[in-house]
Amino acid sequence: MTKVYSFPRGGMIYEDNTVPVNSESVVAFLPALCIIPMVQHCGNGAYPIVSVGETVTEGMLIGRNSGTGSANVHASLPGKVVRSVKWRMSDGRINDALVIRLEGSFEKLGRREEMFPWNGLSEYEIRRILSQYGIVEMEGSGRPVIDMIHELQDTKGTVSLVVRCVFDDPWLIADRVLCYERMAHVVEGAVIAAKASGAKQILFAVSHGEEALGSRFLAEAEQYGVPVNMIVVGNKYPQRNRRELELVLRDYEKKENIEIGTLFPLGPATLAAVFDAVKYKKPIIERYVAVGGSAVKHPQVMRVRIGTRIGAIFAECGGFIDEPKRIAAGSPLMGSEVVDLDEPVTKTTYAFFAFLEKQSRISSLRNCISCGECRSVCPVGLDPEELYKINRSEKISSEAVSRAGECHGCGCCDVNCPSSIPLSISIQNLALRKK
Repeated sequence: MTKVYSFPRGGMIYEDNTVPVNSESVVAFLPALCIIPMVQHCGNGAYPIVSVGETVTEGMLIGRNSGTGSANVHASLPGKVVRSVKWRMSDGRINDALVIRLEGSFEKLGRREEMFPWNGLSEYEIRRILSQYGIVEMEGSGRPVIDMIHELQDTKGTVSLVVRCVFDDPWLIADRVLCYERMAHVVEGAVIAAKASGAKQILFAVSHGEEALGSRFLAEAEQYGVPVNMIVVGNKYPQRNRRELELVLRDYEKKENIEIGTLFPLGPATLAAVFDAVKYKKPIIERYVAVGGSAVKHPQVMRVRIGTRIGAIFAECGGFIDEPKRIAAGSPLMGSEVVDLDEPVTKTTYAFFAFLEKQSRISSLRNCISCGECRSVCPVGLDPEELYKINRSEKISSEAVSRAGECHGCGCCDVNCPSSIPLSISIQNLALRKK
């Protein structure tokens, strides 16, 4: 019987029947115009090194990183830079972008890609390649992988690379499809990342019910001679969060008497990008994206070029059944609202959804009924109802602000609130307040 490791409290089983059910991806049409943002990562924007009127090639460097937290940006299409635009992001940062009109021949599309041997490369050389090709954590905030590796250099003891194939949210379907379609590349990318980071072992963390996927990972990894293990984790949301994942890995470490040490978790999309950079000398110019929601005619998992406009992607899925009430990027649990359908796909985009009014929950907001449902699902053990009411009052204590700071915004309380109160946003706002 398989041992399943799950975090001890809160969480929920999250289901959504409007998610694409595709078992394979489809290649999206190449956009006539693409918008390449200079901010596709957690830090300051890259600075453009090409100007309006210049011609660029596929995969060409067009934005150079500006230090820690920033990453190089490359053209996803060949063509001419026809415009420079900028806008204020939700976090207050200004994002510059280059608009490229498709022209000329492709350097990679339709051509046989040359593979480069990496076994003889040093750790330093691999890191330089990851930095050069702008590889970031594609399943999170977009932290440059090279920055994550640098943080590990002061670590004493064992480092374990964790391949995070935890599908606790159905909107991670694009990652799941990628795992099956590019399994060999994900595994080799993990071996490369382990060498670059000094990790001594690789742990494949897979959701309960995905044991067959984990076994295939282990079989594929045998040829590399790297110590590997599989750990089956719970499928309650938010098992994939770093905090909840580390809880179960520490439990696994204790019960199985296997030293894990410092964790270096990366998702399958990031590891596939690591493989592409080192093996093919290829930057991130496309990614797997799930497109769905109750308003979308034909939900599907698509391979989309970076810079493709959201509106073009929805159009390729047949458009909308009716006028959507809510359009957002990411999961409905933690997604960010889409203000303009001209917003582009970035390195960290894994899903888009459009909901009809009956599914949006926006119009059903009511007063709190003190039912306690939010408390029962909070994995951190907070009282969202109490913190919500404190935030609405004038009596803000430093203790309440401190407690609110423990929230990691998973959204469990929002989904389970029968009054549709935006509890997690209120709690995060409280965490920013001062007594």
